[in-house]
Amino acid sequence: MIKVGSDSGNLPLGQIQEKQNNLLEKLASGKKVNNALDDASAQQIIDRLTSEVEGSRQAINNVYDGISLAQVAEGGLGSINDDVNRIRELTLQSGSGILSSGDRRAIQSEITQLQENITQTIEQTNFAGKPLLSSDGELSFQAGANSGQSISVGTQDIASKLSGVLSIDITSGTSVDEALNAADEAIEVVGGARGDLGATQNRFESAARSLTQSNINTAEARSRIQDLDFAQAASERASNDVLGQAALTVQAQANQQEGQVLSLLS
Repeated sequence: MIKVGSDSGNLPLGQIQEKQNNLLEKLASGKKVNNALDDASAQQIIDRLTSEVEGSRQAINNVYDGISLAQVAEGGLGSINDDVNRIRELTLQSGSGILSSGDRRAIQSEITQLQENITQTIEQTNFAGKPLLSSDGELSFQAGANSGQSISVGTQDIASKLSGVLSIDITSGTSVDEALNAADEAIEVVGGARGDLGATQNRFESAARSLTQSNINTAEARSRIQDLDFAQAASERASNDVLGQAALTVQAQANQQEGQVLSLLS
């Protein structure tokens, strides 16, 4: 007895259509793993790598914020250093015995303007509202995707350390020796602070290079697992189209034969 039915034809056709839908989804997204149904273990790895990539990307942004902050602070210190050097030069000039009291007042007038410039620079050297030269402390930047990967930028109360140079007054009792000593101490303080910032910038830049390379490597690893081989997928789709057409033909023939058999039996 011949058993006639459509179940044997529908199953292969259904599988072909399901595969076709899956291929179309992959081609549309550009990914060979779109969800855990495609590959549960691969999806778990992809999620972990994605977290690392995004974390590293934000850490890189943080690092460049740190570099910018250090550059702003170093720029302020550079301006202060120039003013202190000019004060020292004027102090030496005031040590000439041929100067009159009027000459000394003119020199002190310029020194006072430089002192005001230094004070103003200290007050205005800020980054995102954070004072960099007017208080002692540190600002921390997360410089990695994991805990414990931070870099700190130290801030200093520069004004308190430059009190000597800021109080120089060659017209009211400050001797040349006292003024020179105060200027030399100020230059040393500023130079030390700039050196610290330079070392911190180098550390930030090293972290940025390392993070960037690590992020590239992690993204490439994720891509190898996640990204679709378009040529292969397109080939599979074309092959699946052929199988689908063949399955439809077989199904149509099976339906026609079923009709003929039923007609004979009736």
